[in-house]
Amino acid sequence: MSTQYKAIIIDDEELARSLVRRYLESFPTIEVVAACSNGFEGLKAIEQHQPHLVFLDIQMPKLTGFEMLELLDKKPMIIFTTAYDAFAIKAFEENALDYLLKPFSAERFEKAVNKALGQLNQVTNHSKKDGTIPMLTTDSIERIAIKQGTKIHIIPSENIDYLEAHGDYVLIHTPDGRYIKEKTMKYYESNLNQQQFVRIHRSFIVNVNRIARIENFEKESHLVILKNDVRLKVSSEGYKLLKQYWG
Repeated sequence: MSTQYKAIIIDDEELARSLVRRYLESFPTIEVVAACSNGFEGLKAIEQHQPHLVFLDIQMPKLTGFEMLELLDKKPMIIFTTAYDAFAIKAFEENALDYLLKPFSAERFEKAVNKALGQLNQVTNHSKKDGTIPMLTTDSIERIAIKQGTKIHIIPSENIDYLEAHGDYVLIHTPDGRYIKEKTMKYYESNLNQQQFVRIHRSFIVNVNRIARIENFEKESHLVILKNDVRLKVSSEGYKLLKQYWG
C-alpha cells in the first residue's frame, strides 16, 4: 500500500486554491487536508494537521508566506505558488523545494510534485530527515512576525525603537513594549533597511529616526539618547556609522 501524504494549500486567491486542488487530483497519494485563504489560517492548519507538503503563496494580506514560515517551530516541505518572481533567488538559496510562478501549467506543477514525492518517499523509506525547510527571508525586512502563546504580533519595522542582543535571542523594543525573537543581531543587521537601522554597538541596533541626540561619554566614547530618553552605548565603529546621519 502506498504511503499517504498530507498537503495544505495557502493562497488568498480562491481560483488559485482551486487550481492547485484540481491539479492534485492526479496524485492519489496526496490528500488535501486544508485550503486556507491567509497566513493566519495557514499557521493554524499546519499546527493542527502537521502536513508533509504545503503549497504557499508569498504576497498575502496581514501575514505573508515568509512571515508565516517564520512562526513555525517545525517547517514542512514548501512549494511556493506566487505571481511574483522577486523572491525566487532567495527561496532557492534557502533550499526551498520548488518555486512555481503563476500562471503555471499542469506539466510544471506535476514536475514539482513528483520532486516532492521523491523526497518524501526517500524520507519514509529510510527514516531520515522530515523535509524541513530552513528559514526564508526577503531582501529587506519590512515587518516582523512574533508569536506569543496563541497571539501573533506583526510589527512594522518603522515602529521599532531599537534591537538589543539577549543571549541567543534579540529583544525588539517598540513604543508598545518589547518582544523577544529567536534570531541573531547579525541577521537583523543584514536584513533590516540599512538606511534606517544602524548597528551602533555589538549589543544594539538603533532606528535612526528615533534618535534625539548623541552625547559624549567617558573618555572618547558616546551615548545615543532616543526620543523616549533611553540611553544606548555607542562603539567607536558604531559612531563612525552614525556620523553619516548626524554629521
